[in-house]
This record gives sequence, structure tokens and C-alpha cells, in this order.
Amino acid sequence: MLKIKEIPKQERPRERFLTYPIETIQTHELIAIILRTGSRSESVIDLAKRLLYDHASLKDLSQQPISDLTKIKGIGKSKAIQLLAAFELGIRLETEDFKTDKKLLSPKDIFHFLKNQLEFKMQEHFIVLYLNTKGGLIKKKTLFIGSLNQSLVHPREIFKHAVLTSSASLILVHNHPSGDPTPSTNDIDITKLIKKNADMMNIKLLDHVIIGRNRFVSFKEKGLL
Repeated sequence: MLKIKEIPKQERPRERFLTYPIETIQTHELIAIILRTGSRSESVIDLAKRLLYDHASLKDLSQQPISDLTKIKGIGKSKAIQLLAAFELGIRLETEDFKTDKKLLSPKDIFHFLKNQLEFKMQEHFIVLYLNTKGGLIKKKTLFIGSLNQSLVHPREIFKHAVLTSSASLILVHNHPSGDPTPSTNDIDITKLIKKNADMMNIKLLDHVIIGRNRFVSFKEKGLL
């Protein structure tokens, strides 16, 4: 097993990154660059390969909590933080293009906008998209994390941000970790409660989209709004 110093300089991940087009750099090499160092018994390249081989996919790896990552030989808290920070930047980059001049015109647009952020979460995440009078996105806010119920989802928190951003309308989005986006009784009750509050404040609730594993359900399309 070669240590990184024993690998010819031109074949080391950082040097290859500088020399060749970025799309030609292999995934394990990119991970090695993020991790920077291996351990006494394993090079950073071998550590990166093992991380990939031991997980079903990059998405699977990105969803591991720090507590699980640090159980992996060679991965301490610093390396775990570096990895998860890199994954989070990738997610934010994908959603950054949706400025106020961009429109979320359909449930499918909303699904593709938040799919990577929500699809493999192990807990339910409740997100509100705040829109201006032209339907442009003003703000994306994760408000609640955990099993959704009326004691957790507070309308006052949702509409506080609506007032602060002068939003004309909003869209609710959350995920089902089971992968099945079928609305639960709680989902329907919460949506009715938020719709009632939105009507009172003259703010339009345009949709509630539930994201599952590579599929979604729109309350608007199902006639539930």
C-alpha cells in the first residue's frame, strides 16, 4: 500500500487536479483532496476509496451523520466536518440559481429544486418557499425538523417570515423519509391550518409538495387545497 508521498507527484490528486480538466478527476480523488490526509496505516487515496466502496452512493455518504462518520477508521471529527461541508456546498450551489427572477411554475419544478436536499433525509424537514407578487422566489427557509404534527409546525413562525419578506404567496414542502410521498392525516390537517391562517392574512398558499424517493405529491394537483 503506497503512502501519498510514495506516489509520483504528477499522479497525486492535487497535482492531477491542477494538470487535467476537473471532469476527468475521479470521485475518490476529489474526496481525497477534501480529506487531505490519511492515517499511519492507510493513504488518503485508499481511505477515500474505502469510503466510496462502503456506501451505496455519494448521496448515501452525504446523509451520514457526524456520529456515524467518526466511527469509520481514519475519519475523525475534522474530516467528517470537511466532508459534510463539501456536500452541503454542493446542495446550496444547486439551489442558488433560483433568484427572484426565476419562477417555480409547477410542482415538478419544486420537486427538482429541492429533491437533492430532501430526498434522502432521515428526518422530516419542513421548508417554506416565500414568493413575491410575480411568483419569484424571495426566500427558502427550513422551519421545522422532525415528525410533523400541529404541535411542531407553528403558523406564527411561518407567517413571521412572510411578513418580514413581504411575501405575496408561499409554497410548503416537506419530505417523507420512508420514500412514500402519500400525504398523512397530519399532513392534511397541518395544511388546512396553514391555509386558514394564510387566507386570514391575504397571503396565497399555492401548494404543499411532499417529496419521497424519486417522486412527489402535490396537494394542488390532488385537489387537497
